[in-house]
Amino acid sequence: MGNWENMDTQSRNIKQPTLSDLESLARQAGKILLERFGREHQVNYKGEYDLATEADHASEEFLVRQIRERFPEDPIVTEERGSLSGSSANGWFTDPLDGTLNFAHGVPIYSVSIGYARDGILQLGAIYDPSRDECFTAERGRGAWRNGSPIHVSSTQDLARSLLVTGFPHNLASRQKNNNMENFSRLEMRTQAVRRMGSAALDFCWVAAGAFDGFWEIELSPWDLAAGTLIAAEAGALVTDLAGDPDFFRPPYAVLAASPAIHPQMVAALQER
Repeated sequence: MGNWENMDTQSRNIKQPTLSDLESLARQAGKILLERFGREHQVNYKGEYDLATEADHASEEFLVRQIRERFPEDPIVTEERGSLSGSSANGWFTDPLDGTLNFAHGVPIYSVSIGYARDGILQLGAIYDPSRDECFTAERGRGAWRNGSPIHVSSTQDLARSLLVTGFPHNLASRQKNNNMENFSRLEMRTQAVRRMGSAALDFCWVAAGAFDGFWEIELSPWDLAAGTLIAAEAGALVTDLAGDPDFFRPPYAVLAASPAIHPQMVAALQER
């Protein structure tokens, strides 16, 4: 997984972060975003619909600087700068502002996402929602939390009684090639509703906390899903690709996270043609 699976493993001799380190970084980066929220922004377009603001860059600059100072050997995969090399077998996935379009329009649904992998396996995740002051965290094998309180996926058993969430690619070519509207329409007719919130990281968290029963998206980036998939899985969700394969951490990073009862029902619906 990531850029480290073929590297010599030296993680035992390299300083490693704790979950509280990730939470602190996410909260501090979130404070940077919150201070800028609701203002007029400097917007740069990376594609026809994909944009970044000065807040994305300020948050990312903070995260990269802090990680480089404290864990200088670790590579970092981050949204705006791409892959930053390192010498260790460990590494970071950071999304300094997930939900930029919401943020730029003054919609208070956005987040900071940080995932940490050791020897190619995700170990720690933190996602901070500045608008609600909620920090979702997880540690592999130990569970998931919201502001320190344990969270768990919903107990909904029937797809017809479920509330789902999804998202759509920013890239126009991806939208045309992988039309998620068909999936959206099919599941909208078989559930209580399907929402589109605009922050994949928070979608995973809300599945983890039981607010949504399932989330799917047909194309993401590694920084979008690293922390979120770990948080959802540690809260009891089944996390796979859209066909039910647990090997989801590869292009196009299509992913499905849902409570155990709803997951197979969603796989069946998503595989219909």
